[in-house]
Amino acid sequence: MASITIRNLGDGVKRRLRIRAAEHNRSMEEEARVILRETVGQEKMPAKGLGTAIHELFAPLGGVELEIPPREPMREPPRFD
Repeated sequence: MASITIRNLGDGVKRRLRIRAAEHNRSMEEEARVILRETVGQEKMPAKGLGTAIHELFAPLGGVELEIPPREPMREPPRFD
């Protein structure tokens, strides 16, 4: 297994890490391992497209059936002469 040394860690960060480790009944080193494993170990999910995000947001509300108007014959293209 590899090891790393972290230098110039701010006092506030170290204090919060110590408190978080105590809350989880872990050493600071183990808490740092868990944080790194959870953060760096996760594979990134592919970004959703805008349409998919909107669909997921509104799908629980139900849909609306819209009547499609009948097609009409194509118009004549404009003439520029």
